[in-house]
Amino acid sequence: MDEFQLIRSYFQPDARGEGVVLGVGDDAALLQPAPGQLLVTCVDTLVAGVHFPEDAPPDAVGHKALAVNLSDLAAMGARPRWFQLALTLPEIDEAWLAAFSSGLHRLAAEQDVALVGGDTTRGPLTITVQAMGEVAPAQALRRTGARAGDRLYVTGTLGDAAQGLALWQRGVRSAGGDDPAGFLIDRLHRPTPRMAAGRAAAGLARAAIDISDGLLADLGHLLEGGEGLGAVLQADSLPLSPAYRAHCEDSLPGRAALSGGDDYELLFAVAPENEAAFQTALQHVPAGCTCIGWITEDSAITLQGDGKAQVLTRQGYQHFN
Repeated sequence: MDEFQLIRSYFQPDARGEGVVLGVGDDAALLQPAPGQLLVTCVDTLVAGVHFPEDAPPDAVGHKALAVNLSDLAAMGARPRWFQLALTLPEIDEAWLAAFSSGLHRLAAEQDVALVGGDTTRGPLTITVQAMGEVAPAQALRRTGARAGDRLYVTGTLGDAAQGLALWQRGVRSAGGDDPAGFLIDRLHRPTPRMAAGRAAAGLARAAIDISDGLLADLGHLLEGGEGLGAVLQADSLPLSPAYRAHCEDSLPGRAALSGGDDYELLFAVAPENEAAFQTALQHVPAGCTCIGWITEDSAITLQGDGKAQVLTRQGYQHFN
């Protein structure tokens, strides 16, 4: 099987492609954004053994490669439209490719996003996805703009993927169902991009970011948008799943929730005067949205709980440390 047969077999042109003038099969794609919309683009690279375990299920790798990009679009309040895939393979393994493409296409269909091009080459297993979406100029969310007094809200639950990775590294192989370990491993391998929450928050949140490197690290990025900002986090408000609590072995139950990566939840800074409208807009989004603290003029990030206050380090996953 050569490169072109591989593309025809597993990455056929997408018939759903609204706005696709020319997609897979030419030198480049021709796309038509909706009138009056900004084009939002993002790109992420996943490397085997770095961003996913080398023995991760291939359908989960396909899902995650697209999901992490859709999460970036969600953090901008964007509607996803198209994506491109660059796939580097050590060899052509048709069983792996069939499962990988199945996971990729399944999520693409769920989110109504079309594959419009890409590239394949030989080398260490590496997957790069560029995703594109649209947002109205006045609705676009950014990392910058948070101010002291803003309330901090987060979607879903935190720390599940970090616990799932710890289980996987210990040899646990379980998936889905009512099994807490399976839930945590699914959260690692198959993150859910919070598209509905991002679009509901557009125009209401003052700033937003997706949590890919851990709450503290990504909160730190959000705080960098304002001079000298810090935050107070309430330990009792951190949203922790029952599965997380069942497997938590830390002396501080929220440690993985604070510093563990790969959750791909959304973090919002919301002005007090917009809080009621924000809560109404997000009250029915999947996985919910929880207030976990507020932004301060003190540059420290402090965790409050049990009558104590602990200053935290803005730590999380970093590629070159």
